[in-house]
Amino acid sequence: MLRKIFAAATLAGLVAMAAPAVAGSTRETLKEVHWSFESPFGQYDQAQLQRGFKIYKEVCSACHSLNQIAFRNLGDKGGPFWNPKYTPNDNPVVKAIAKDYQIADIDSDSGDAIKRPGVPADYFPSPFSNAAAARAANGGAVPPDMSLLAAAREGGPAYIYSVVTGDGTDAPAGLTIPDGKYYDPWMSGDVSSYFKNPGHKVPKGGFIAMPPPLIADRVTYDDGTKATIEQEGKDISAFLQWASDPHMEERKTLGLSVMIFLFLFSGVIYASYRTIWRNVGH
Repeated sequence: MLRKIFAAATLAGLVAMAAPAVAGSTRETLKEVHWSFESPFGQYDQAQLQRGFKIYKEVCSACHSLNQIAFRNLGDKGGPFWNPKYTPNDNPVVKAIAKDYQIADIDSDSGDAIKRPGVPADYFPSPFSNAAAARAANGGAVPPDMSLLAAAREGGPAYIYSVVTGDGTDAPAGLTIPDGKYYDPWMSGDVSSYFKNPGHKVPKGGFIAMPPPLIADRVTYDDGTKATIEQEGKDISAFLQWASDPHMEERKTLGLSVMIFLFLFSGVIYASYRTIWRNVGH
């Protein structure tokens, strides 16, 4: 009994010590968005993924890498440019996209470092040669790789949508914003040490090194969709969700097939049970 009491007291003490840290890291409730892929049977909207890729290429790729994604992944089943007529490596759209990028390589004859047009097997190159160059270009902050961003952030695509559709909300009175930073109500953080306004509640949110990235009509969508900030935010968030989970549709299809198999197999087992034991007394 004493051992249980001691363990409970220890646990309570740890929770009490952790509480201030947890309480200090707050953010506003994420914006609600309906996603085509959120239900158990949901799928990616290919047109939306194509629009999201355009946002990444024309806006985000100037700072953010996509290191875990190969060009050919864009042509995989469920991907932005999947076409059943072609394999991902032979997809003409994928080839054209890859060719637009310059890939660092080594000349096989001279051994010199060269740049060559990309091919579907290549991975998206980083916009910076190293972390130091990234910091120098972004006020000391290294922009995160976007390959797994949706999976790594609590809230996933809703978190990304909330952050990128922020309009550079003016800081609450009494909040001092560090140089090179921006206040964002949807960023997890603790701004209490920067807030000097007695009698007022510490605002939720945190600081981010990225200025508001989206501007209405910053891109022109090929399908004629109006490029509002909200639309751009939804599209890039959906694309980054696909990048973090490109095989979601295959996984859901496999899961459904397994459930159907188990249901039918259960029926076979039950029928076998009834056949074998129907004339045996219990």
